[in-house]
Amino acid sequence: MKTPSPGTQFPRRAFLAGAATATTATLLQPSLVFGADANSKLDLGLIGCGGRGSWIANLFAESGLYRFVACADYFQDRVDAVGEKHGIEKSRRYTGLTGHKQLLEGKLDAVVIETPPYFHPQQAADAVDAGKHVFLAKPIAVDVPGCLTIAAAGQRATAKKLVFLVDFQTRANEFYREALRRVRQGDIGQLVMGEAHYPWAGGGRGQPPATAEGKLRSWYYVKELSGDFIVEQAIHSLDVATWILNADPVRAVGMGGQKLRPKGSIWDHFVVNYEFPGKVPLSFTCIQTIPEMRDEITARVYGSDGYIYSDYFSAVWIRGKEFYDGGKIPNLYTTGAQTNIREFHQFITQGRFDNPTVAPSVRSNLTAVLGREAGYRGGEVTLAALVKENVKLEPDLKGAKG
Repeated sequence: MKTPSPGTQFPRRAFLAGAATATTATLLQPSLVFGADANSKLDLGLIGCGGRGSWIANLFAESGLYRFVACADYFQDRVDAVGEKHGIEKSRRYTGLTGHKQLLEGKLDAVVIETPPYFHPQQAADAVDAGKHVFLAKPIAVDVPGCLTIAAAGQRATAKKLVFLVDFQTRANEFYREALRRVRQGDIGQLVMGEAHYPWAGGGRGQPPATAEGKLRSWYYVKELSGDFIVEQAIHSLDVATWILNADPVRAVGMGGQKLRPKGSIWDHFVVNYEFPGKVPLSFTCIQTIPEMRDEITARVYGSDGYIYSDYFSAVWIRGKEFYDGGKIPNLYTTGAQTNIREFHQFITQGRFDNPTVAPSVRSNLTAVLGREAGYRGGEVTLAALVKENVKLEPDLKGAKG
């Protein structure tokens, strides 16, 4: 893959060129899409049966649109818990680091990937190569190579007439969608600057375990598995901000550190200043584990004629020459996932393979990785230089079963 020069606007001309970003659907006859109709149940495999995996499996089941026929996780107790609840045969419960490959050899229509983020790129790519539709948790990756892998997998999915959906809840909400439509039509004018924040009281102050199996159970505290919390969790704010700005960052200057978490764990705070095309700045902060702190996932972008404000936990609206009041958004964590689950089924049965969630997910993930690296280095990093470095994070999982 050709690496762009520092003066080149990066992802859109390089690896995202040709990515599926169309807004119109390509409709096929139902007989060409598994012979399915809008109400038919699709056979699913769940890859990753931990906390979120088991939680979202319940939402898939409750939708009435799917049935689970296989599951995979490193741990036997997890596949058994999910398998018993959803009636999955014992012969189709797979374990180990490569259990997903056995799952993909079986008969099923789609996979839901809810493993630690380090594993997402390879598992998603393997699923596309196996001819399966993909429902993927955020973040899509922990590093640049992983982001590139997902971008390529999304393009292959479109070429193979497969659906590839990334589960960001905000993008599934009708009020967010309408607010962004209004921004695109110019309701806030020329973009001037933005800010985004992610303070969260949770996250804990854990120490990464020494053993491979311990790391796989407490993967959040292992940078190579989670990508650090700026990538694994604070990406929610950055995803909305980059959605509004509709551009790739040029550079970032960052700092942060471990003042609360133990040495060897992930960081507990980042402060990053991004520059976007047109000298548009974005100020970003994220912090965790402060007792009684008010949780926020917010983004605000100012334009020449007004501004847009979004809060994951309450609302999104526009103020200025043009007003948009939006509406209350209760429990977006659940309702957004439910919408994505319904639309995943619709895209498959209706034959919509443009896969519009992939390219923006790659963009926001690269933005988060850029912020992390700027913070780690305590200085400036350009996106072009970061991509040229193409550094892959590798966890030490010696002793883990295959």
